[in-house]
Amino acid sequence: MKLIDSGPVLLDLDTEADAVGVGHLRLNRPEASNGMDVPFLRAFYDAIMIAYGHPDLRVLLLSGEGPHFCAGGDVKTFASKGEALPDYLREVTSWLQICAQGLLNLRAPVIAAVHGYVAGGGGFGLVCASDIVLAAESAKFISGATRVGMIPDAGSTVTLPRIVGVRKAMEIFLTNPALTAADAYEIGLVTRVVPDLSLRDEAYALARKLASGAPLAMGATKRLVWSGLGGRVEAQLPEEARTVSELSGTADAREGLAAVIERRKPRFIGH
Repeated sequence: MKLIDSGPVLLDLDTEADAVGVGHLRLNRPEASNGMDVPFLRAFYDAIMIAYGHPDLRVLLLSGEGPHFCAGGDVKTFASKGEALPDYLREVTSWLQICAQGLLNLRAPVIAAVHGYVAGGGGFGLVCASDIVLAAESAKFISGATRVGMIPDAGSTVTLPRIVGVRKAMEIFLTNPALTAADAYEIGLVTRVVPDLSLRDEAYALARKLASGAPLAMGATKRLVWSGLGGRVEAQLPEEARTVSELSGTADAREGLAAVIERRKPRFIGH
């Protein structure tokens, strides 16, 4: 069943007998590596709200169309905003935060099936906000925010340290290594690594398995696990948003975006 069949985000609900209750949310800006801008995030939010309101949804599968899961923010759009970037990023960050919070609060378990690059606050943050993560063998994970003079967001300053530990999270955020799928599995960032060609089938098989389970028990378990971690994500979101907006007005942030677009090493000056 097609719930959203066009636009930057697509949403289906499986109605086959052996897969009733499996929703599939697909990031659909392959030409931009599923980079996030305001229209994309508004569509993402709408899809999550439809998932919230659908009585038959038992599990949500999250994936990206094209060669990459999600490259994070749409840096070309960001760079085009010039001095208006802080105001634009306030809006982007607000939408991203409510989307990440929506995935965390969704009663149905969220399975992320990731391939290609998983980068930035968008890609990395969505992985951290998912309940189970399957990664293709060739997938690469990079936080990347501090590399362009920004900070991690989508609640990942809370979720990532809880998932991999404070020391490893700090290393990931500050040095921005390109983690392989095997690296991500070793530190607990992903649940399982599967062959590239098997990712879709493995993800659907797991989704069908969860959809056949007890939805109330799974929803309650998910809620208790996330709420029991301490350092609640929602308490951190306003400070993340304030800092993203503040930093985006600096020369270093503009330099970081330019360096990504021009594919060169940035030259930061500290203001």
